[in-house]
Formats: sequence, structure tokens, C-alpha cells
Amino acid sequence: MLNQKIAAMLNDQINKELYSAYLYLDFANYYADEGLDGFAHWYEVQAQEERDHAFMLRRYLINNGVRVEFQAVAKPDKVFADHLAPLEAGYAHEQYVTSLITAIYHEAFEQKDYKTMQFLDWFIKEQGEEETTADDMVKKMKLFGNEAKGLYALNQELAARVYTPSATGPAM
Repeated sequence: MLNQKIAAMLNDQINKELYSAYLYLDFANYYADEGLDGFAHWYEVQAQEERDHAFMLRRYLINNGVRVEFQAVAKPDKVFADHLAPLEAGYAHEQYVTSLITAIYHEAFEQKDYKTMQFLDWFIKEQGEEETTADDMVKKMKLFGNEAKGLYALNQELAARVYTPSATGPAM
């Protein structure tokens, strides 16, 4: 049986991951409204990945005898002034999620819960990739996004993203 504090933190993380999916769908809505279908598509795929993360956490709790309790998912409330703003908000959000995963990992370490630490190793690696990707998107937009041809090229690049469910997710 999992430590109650760790179980509660993991259960809360499910909510945070579902919020991330909502947030990224909101970004997709913004870009769709702006006519940037590639950016919209990229964030739709990102939302699917966040949902997958919630499912992985849920399955881990269930497999460890913990009853999952869903919480209300907050409505995203961001208003964007330009095409760069959602990308910057996405990068900041990924940094926030990394801090949450790190806090759970730290608690698992404190409790000598090596099984949860091993489970979270995948999420730690994933968050490193998520932060790098989000930072790269911000950098590319700053470099090329203010020019029509550059924005078009970025939009095309992001439209090519393919959703691939994680076959290498954490061991449950």
C-alpha cells in the first residue's frame, strides 16, 4: 500500500494533468481562431499526451490499491495578446508541472518508496523533454514568428506532429 501522502499527491497530479489537457486545448482554440491550424494541431496533440499522463497516474494508483478521487478541473482563464503568449505560457506551465513531479519524487525519496520513484523516473525524463520542446517553440517564434513566411513555416512544421500514445510509459 502506498504512503497516504504520496497517494494524495499522485491523485492531485491526475487533476493537474487533466488541467494541462484543458489548458492546451484552450491554446489550440486560440490558434484555431487565429487561423494557425498547425499550432492548433500541435496543442491538440499535446492535450492528448497530458490526458495520457493522467491515465498512467490513475492506473498506478489503482494497481497499488488506492481509490482514485477525481477533483473538479479548473477552467483555463488565459487571454492572449499575441501568438507568442500561449507558447510562453506553455513553457511556464511545463516548468510548473516539473516542480510538481519533482515534489512527489522528493516525498517518495523521503519515504523510501523506491517503487514510486521508479515509476516517476519516466515522468522526470518526460518533463525534461517537454520543457526543452516548449522552450524551443518560444525561441523559434521569437526568431521567425514576426515575419509572415517564418510564421507560415512554423505553422507547417507544427501541423506535421503525429500523436503517438506512449508505449514506453512508466512501469505500473
